[in-house]
Amino acid sequence: METLDSLRRKLEVTGDLKEVVKTMKTLAAVSIHQYEKAVASLGYYRRTVEMGLQIVIRSNQGEVPRAAQPAPRGRLGAVIFGSELGMCGQFNDLLVNYALEQCQQLQGKKAGLAIMAVGARAVSLLEEAGEKVEFYFDVPGSISGITPRVQEMLLQIETWQCPGGVQRIVLFHHKLVSGAAYHPQTVPLLPLDLAWLETLGQRPWPSQVLPTYTMDRAPLLYALLGQHLFVSLYQALAESLASENAARLAAMQAAENNINDRLQDLRLQYNQLRHSTITEELLDIVAGFEALTGKNH
Repeated sequence: METLDSLRRKLEVTGDLKEVVKTMKTLAAVSIHQYEKAVASLGYYRRTVEMGLQIVIRSNQGEVPRAAQPAPRGRLGAVIFGSELGMCGQFNDLLVNYALEQCQQLQGKKAGLAIMAVGARAVSLLEEAGEKVEFYFDVPGSISGITPRVQEMLLQIETWQCPGGVQRIVLFHHKLVSGAAYHPQTVPLLPLDLAWLETLGQRPWPSQVLPTYTMDRAPLLYALLGQHLFVSLYQALAESLASENAARLAAMQAAENNINDRLQDLRLQYNQLRHSTITEELLDIVAGFEALTGKNH
């Protein structure tokens, strides 16, 4: 049976838990804003890289970069961006299920699928689904950790592309829509979209004077394409982190609502028990008083 002391302890613990949830909500909201700013800033860098590609492609129309050449029907590489921590609802389940369904449509046969996963939670779900994760990376805990993580992933992708290796690479990650809403999306990484490159080369230049370059075209094109891949991976990881924090914000809001309901129930129980205890004590005092006065008479 509940006592006043036990109910008081439950109220204190539940109140402390509410403060923790409020702190996590605040951190998630701040993180969302930071990652959204990082994605917005990345747009300017992407534009700069595309302008460099535009000049290099215009200077030698007709030559198709190796990274844009149609890939044979070989192995498919799937890069899946999940989360390292929990308390984010169905974030990882939705993404993993979506990614596996898309890979089934793109690849067909299971033996030709190579998986690179970001986030321990995604790895666990993939292994539960019977998929082998060839490479795993931790989710960076801040914006400053995204760049070194992307560089590590690029090195591994280059290893993937050895002769006879992975010919096509696709990214799967959540993208923030608005508020705490997000949805999974597919982003083809390699080979590059040939139509996009052709359109890029034909795009009007924003000024009347075309820039020139002095270094050899091949290494310059290779460097620009490498930066394009870097930007694509960086954006995918930043958008995934923003979506993860949005999912955590929604989960913490639901938890806070449940805690408020629990606190209300506990306070009601505490007040009822306190009133009952006070009433019993008063009755005992009255009974004792009556017994004493009865003896005196």
